[in-house]
Amino acid sequence: MRIKLLSLFLIITCCLTSCKQESKAIEIQRKDYHDAIDKLTEIMVHDIFSPPVASRLYVYPNIAAYETLNQNSKDYLSLVSQLNGLETLTQSAETNKVNLKLAALIAHLNVSKELVFSKEMITTYRDSLYKTWEKRNSKEFEIAKDYGLEISDQIIEWMNKDGYSETRTMSDYNIYSDDPSVWQPTPPAYMKGIEPHWDKLRPFVLDSASQFKPNKHPEFSLKPNSQFHNELMAVYKVNNEIREKGNDSEEIAIARFWDCNPFVSVNKGHFMFAEKKITPGAHWIGICKIANEITEADFEKTVFAQTKTSIAIADAFISCWDEKYRSNLVRPETLINKYIDPEWLPILQTPPFPEYTSGHSVVSNASAEILTSIYGDDFEFLDSTELPYGLPSRSFKSFQAAADEAVVSRFYGGIHYESAIYEGKKQGELIGEFVDKNIQFLKPRE
Repeated sequence: MRIKLLSLFLIITCCLTSCKQESKAIEIQRKDYHDAIDKLTEIMVHDIFSPPVASRLYVYPNIAAYETLNQNSKDYLSLVSQLNGLETLTQSAETNKVNLKLAALIAHLNVSKELVFSKEMITTYRDSLYKTWEKRNSKEFEIAKDYGLEISDQIIEWMNKDGYSETRTMSDYNIYSDDPSVWQPTPPAYMKGIEPHWDKLRPFVLDSASQFKPNKHPEFSLKPNSQFHNELMAVYKVNNEIREKGNDSEEIAIARFWDCNPFVSVNKGHFMFAEKKITPGAHWIGICKIANEITEADFEKTVFAQTKTSIAIADAFISCWDEKYRSNLVRPETLINKYIDPEWLPILQTPPFPEYTSGHSVVSNASAEILTSIYGDDFEFLDSTELPYGLPSRSFKSFQAAADEAVVSRFYGGIHYESAIYEGKKQGELIGEFVDKNIQFLKPRE
């Protein structure tokens, strides 16, 4: 009899314990959102996404998370009717009954899965989280999952109308030209120009890809003392002077820190492979994460900051690529090897697309404008974004100081003329300012 009573007691105790565990709320923190972004970055690097395509990987999952979180927020406004083509979002759930943070993270994962090549990597990561959440509180998880998928599926439908799929079947860049001013593939891989039709994508905030068309680059000329020739010679001379200082020079450290070229080809014997690196946009997404961590931003502000930053990055790439394939300007390496020094190599490997304007200059300054609008002018931080890729951290007094270093890094690296980096800086600033002024994220305080 005692054994039966003890057994019954144990069964009841186990049931009560199980019920108690089931009733615990699922807590989602800033770190959970950053972990999801880090996983997306890991897959992006693994899949070797180009810089413009990578910008698309970040922006849509962030928007999905933001909209899931803020359809009925007291503090944040929906982006419906503020972003091009996003006219409506419908919801069936009463949001006061939904764990919105959990639903936002589920929405982020759902959209991320649609954008990567290695879907099994994001699916495995997602399923592991699903299992944990369901075990903790299955009812809360299912309600949040239904709502997160409901909103994110509508974001995916909007996403699929941005023109990206149409560009997958458009013609490659035509590399055959006798014009010495026209971009040509560069060593060692001689890759064709990537994303020549990126300007055909629907922008997020910009009126058109050409809205912030930069000033024309200096007229192509190989005559001594012409502006273009002077800029070409400046790349050649400065790179040679930097090399003479040795690999420990500050200029080389700056160039390598901001390289962010996922197409760097490494030759070993008969083999050639790509060196794993993040893209310029991914670097600034990482800086946004650092700012969120330093300020201990809550979950809502974290999603807001990442969304606003990624929108500026995405439009910066559309704007920059519009100019790249319009001006179609030859890289310094091509001209120096042909007309000045056939043995010369830039400090950084030249990326596979036209020179003007500098993509990193545009993206960095657009990002710096947005992050400054959120966190202020004098925001000191240690940029550890490149640590996973073997580079030490660098400290900055402000987001603009970091952007300025990214700008000059392209000249130090020997891959851009000075006009490209400084006109790119102006272009990026205008884009960042436009995004900041033309999207309202925060509700007016009463």
